[in-house]
Amino acid sequence: MIPKRLVIDTDPGIDDAVAIVLALASPELQVEAVVAVAGNLPLGITETNARAICELSGRPDIAVYAGCARPMTRPPITAEHFHGETGLGALVLPPPTMTLRPEHGVDATIDLIRAEPKKSIAWCALGPLTNVAMAIIKAPDIVERVGELVLMGGASRALGNTTPAAEFNIHADPHAAQVVFESGLPITMIPLDVTHQVRSTPERIASIVAIGTPIASAVAELLQPSGTEPSALHDPCVIAYLLAPELFQGSRVNVAIECESGLTLGMTVVDWRGVSGRPVNAHVLHTVDAGGLYRLLEQRLGWLSSNPR
Repeated sequence: MIPKRLVIDTDPGIDDAVAIVLALASPELQVEAVVAVAGNLPLGITETNARAICELSGRPDIAVYAGCARPMTRPPITAEHFHGETGLGALVLPPPTMTLRPEHGVDATIDLIRAEPKKSIAWCALGPLTNVAMAIIKAPDIVERVGELVLMGGASRALGNTTPAAEFNIHADPHAAQVVFESGLPITMIPLDVTHQVRSTPERIASIVAIGTPIASAVAELLQPSGTEPSALHDPCVIAYLLAPELFQGSRVNVAIECESGLTLGMTVVDWRGVSGRPVNAHVLHTVDAGGLYRLLEQRLGWLSSNPR
């Protein structure tokens, strides 16, 4: 088996952390780099968390870079109200000892994509699309070299979680999202419509705790609800899609990003019926086998515990 190679662009973040663990716990995937971006928390926290999660997963060898510290044009927004001041909820990890790579994350991503055979790299975007857009602007030649961009972001029928119309990752940098969706990249979009179907119920968390390892316990802590409802497993859906696309169903449609209206800034306008006449630019997922996804997470956590680095 030849592992699928990927770059993870991320703003850890509770669910980002689980996604990184899932990627590093899957022998079918080869993580070439983790690139932090400002989003859920400021960049200094997200890059620190990225390194701490790699160490938690037994992978201090992973190259971690810091990317963009703010959105392209709009003022930054963050989500400490959900992720906590450290970004990892109630989970406390020791400060990472692995070194942050000195190159800017955008430049490192460009160099990595250019150095590899065409279509050999999957680009995973778990946060605002600032780094992705800046890489495309700086090096438009990489668009034809990327195998697939799989992103968690946006919403359609589910509407927004940050404003009535917009999901956090897109609302945090809508101008970057517009660049990405107009770039010609082969995009798979995993919106709130899908991730809200994937809830960390007490029974599912108990099954992860039962694995009985420190990393499983850490993941279970990350999955604990922050309010009255079970938490949705947003970003791990990106990694699960790469591992088991048969768990998902979607449609090829046009997605446009609203960048003008103050009322609907960051809205993902999904043309399900093709009425706009705009060309198809994304594979938008709409259903998921949530039970199958949690079984996959359990299996991979068990594999990581049995195959430590």
